[in-house]
Amino acid sequence: MRAVVQRTLSARVEVAGEVVGSIEGQGLLVYLGITHDDTEADVAWLARKIWGLRILREERSASDVDAPVLVISQFTLYGDARKGRRPSWTAAAPGSVAEPLYQAFCAELETLGAHVERGVFGADMAVHGVNDGPITLLIDTATR
Repeated sequence: MRAVVQRTLSARVEVAGEVVGSIEGQGLLVYLGITHDDTEADVAWLARKIWGLRILREERSASDVDAPVLVISQFTLYGDARKGRRPSWTAAAPGSVAEPLYQAFCAELETLGAHVERGVFGADMAVHGVNDGPITLLIDTATR
């Protein structure tokens, strides 16, 4: 499981021109990629890690200030562009595997106390974010 985490001042996601999720003020925009062997244990670890990251202003975490989180499914985080000009997506889990883990990740953040907004799994989305800092981190459960 991989996540790109951005500290934001605001973020929103649109599907077919309609806003389906948005956060205002200090928060986190999380792009979440899932691979074939990810588990519920990875979900729990990553949710706790992101919720407790001290990357907001004054070295606070989202959990310290109840900052909202916008989570976007992003299979392209497992794209492999080492060969040729077309990335390979074979490391990304298929939707039947990835969607339940994506939903479990969002639910785990909510269990931890987060206000979670979501994109639409598998949809063509337009994501808008104002990166604060800018701060962007890549977190991979394979390297924990």
